[in-house]
Amino acid sequence: MLSVNRARLCVTIAVLLAAALAFSLTAFPARAAPAIPPSPASGGCHYQQVNGGYQWVCTDTSGTGGQPGSRGGGGSKSACTLAPLSQRQAAYLGLQWPPPKGHTWDAITCPGGAPFGGVTLVNDATGAPAVTPQQLSLIAIGDLIIPQLRVETAPPSGHGLVGLPEWFWIPGRWGPVDSPTITAGPVWARATARPVKIIFNPGDGQPGRVCRGPGTAYQPTLPLGAQHTNCSFRYDQPSVGQPGNVYAASVTVLWNVWWVGSGGAGGTVAAGRPVSTPLSLSVAAGEALVTGR
Repeated sequence: MLSVNRARLCVTIAVLLAAALAFSLTAFPARAAPAIPPSPASGGCHYQQVNGGYQWVCTDTSGTGGQPGSRGGGGSKSACTLAPLSQRQAAYLGLQWPPPKGHTWDAITCPGGAPFGGVTLVNDATGAPAVTPQQLSLIAIGDLIIPQLRVETAPPSGHGLVGLPEWFWIPGRWGPVDSPTITAGPVWARATARPVKIIFNPGDGQPGRVCRGPGTAYQPTLPLGAQHTNCSFRYDQPSVGQPGNVYAASVTVLWNVWWVGSGGAGGTVAAGRPVSTPLSLSVAAGEALVTGR
């Protein structure tokens, strides 16, 4: 049934953008004009900064490796809309007319920040479109916002001391974030990002410190000897003489990003994608802070 035109449909979708730009889609509702995605041959994903974090843009999620275990969730949903093509529109796009028996050609419009659209066969009996979870994953990934997590240090910026540990940690929530679940009939996809590590780059030329998890918050009411962290760094030189007399340090959170979809589909989008927060740390020599003795 749906396999009759699958190969032809894949080729058609890759070239529909030029056709759509030249074609008057007056028969469509205002929001149903298809926005055709780039050809999967362009491949790959990248992320761009938005308010509050980073947004992913993918042009292809096929062949992304094994599917990680999903953590569930994804309570919100965004449904794609379908609008039937007329005979004139189908003929212009080079599609078979009439469609295969029991099916209709529909244009697809999906929500979200990632470009998506195209034309699909829809089963007249069930209303199910011949859309793949991989196609919907482009929308889910575009709706996934990876937050730029807040960083805290102890001592706070501007009060570091040579020889004493500089603690660093991520306060508040540390856990996976989901995109909305994108649906088109019974087909669905959802993207998830999970923070896994933090890396402290001291900015003094020495190797950074890597620790799993968000680190341990410093408790100012407790003596230093009574608490412990795996996320700290000891400077052996003061920051005087550096630009601005501070170390240009940073804390980087590494995120694993993947998607899951109907029928057991899914794959890895990125493993250890870095999102960094800059820090300006002033570190003084110990003897410079000993006064009144």
